[in-house]
Amino acid sequence: MKLCIVDDHAVVRSGLMMLLNAKEDMEVIGEASEGNEAIELALRLHPDVVLMDLSMPHGKDGLTAAKELKQVLPETAILILTMHDDDEYLFRAIHAGASGYILKTAPHDELLTAIRSVAAGNAYLYPTATKRLMIEYVDRLRDGEGSSMETLSDRETEVVSLVAKGYSNKEVAEQLVISVKTVESHKANVMEKLGLKTRPELVKYAMKKGLLNFE
Repeated sequence: MKLCIVDDHAVVRSGLMMLLNAKEDMEVIGEASEGNEAIELALRLHPDVVLMDLSMPHGKDGLTAAKELKQVLPETAILILTMHDDDEYLFRAIHAGASGYILKTAPHDELLTAIRSVAAGNAYLYPTATKRLMIEYVDRLRDGEGSSMETLSDRETEVVSLVAKGYSNKEVAEQLVISVKTVESHKANVMEKLGLKTRPELVKYAMKKGLLNFE
């Protein structure tokens, strides 16, 4: 298996390279510190698996990079390796195209199993994630939010937040420096993705997702 490691911490990349290169069936062929660099690297090297961190403050984040990478290299498996033991990150990673999600606190053997699993075309979630995924999915269906697993873009999330706070389309457009028509288009896309019909439903969604911070 040809592997690429994407993490903003050099010491993490070095440790992973030592671990993985010691395995007869694995070879680390490249490393990157942020998302843009990761995409360029993968396009050049065509790895079988990309180990992708989520939080990389000095460049493109892991979720965005994973989504873009799957569009250009659909055959490359993406395994999210992160400290975020969070349901929302888990859902967003899956819908960004990741084949697996594992925590950095996992034992080495579990990480190796996850890599081999996604390389073989299977999915891998850390042990407690599968149950949580099913519970969350059932809860969302029960609440009428079956489509809320769709990943919103950063701009769509900004629009949702401002609209839910009571800003008019014109005010949202002024704050984001875009046209009113673009705001209306984003709103329509969001409502369709989330399966929502009314503004109160949008406000309820924003509340659940923590998008009503008025700081």
